[in-house]
Amino acid sequence: MKTIPFIAVEGPIGVGKTSLAKAISEHFQYELLKEIVDENPFLGKFYENIEEWSFQTEMFFLCNRYKQLGDIETDYIKNGKPVVADYHIFKNLIFAQRSLNDAEYEKYEKIYHILTNNMAQPNLIIYLHASLDTLLTRIKKRGREIEKNISPLYLEQLAIDYDNKMKKLEEQNPNLPILRFNGDELDFVNNENDMKHIIQLLTDSLVKRSLQQ
Repeated sequence: MKTIPFIAVEGPIGVGKTSLAKAISEHFQYELLKEIVDENPFLGKFYENIEEWSFQTEMFFLCNRYKQLGDIETDYIKNGKPVVADYHIFKNLIFAQRSLNDAEYEKYEKIYHILTNNMAQPNLIIYLHASLDTLLTRIKKRGREIEKNISPLYLEQLAIDYDNKMKKLEEQNPNLPILRFNGDELDFVNNENDMKHIIQLLTDSLVKRSLQQ
């Protein structure tokens, strides 16, 4: 049975996940799944006081992503329609482990595994990474009011967490294609050739997977 493409674009805040997911969606005519960010009523408070608002923030994201992914699986993947998302559900654990205390994280992790058990998982991941300077520059450039209080230290630690998670994911899933792109070297938003380069490598990976079915 042919595997329907389900692509997840991942990486730390400000690296360009949504921009790339949108471009891939338009190029391949895939359904685009965008995570809910600005609608989170706790996020602005979270960036001002992580300790106080972390659990509410992470639970909101988890429940909304659970609903989104469930709808995508039912309406698209099970009907043979490819999807590209600007997040992978595993990001919930990355953020939660960084912001929650041990007792909160233990509760959160249990809920996460209950909700994500048997959930459709991406079969190809694009991982975008970049230096702290690049991330801060791009966050400032897009000018989201809700992100103005992000701590550079928090962002730097988050980028490290992502690197560690991706290494672990590769070890646990040796047959899962993961395409890595360095945001310090590629500016696919403003450079058409950089975007073409990414699209070509993605196309090659999709063709390779299709031939292996």
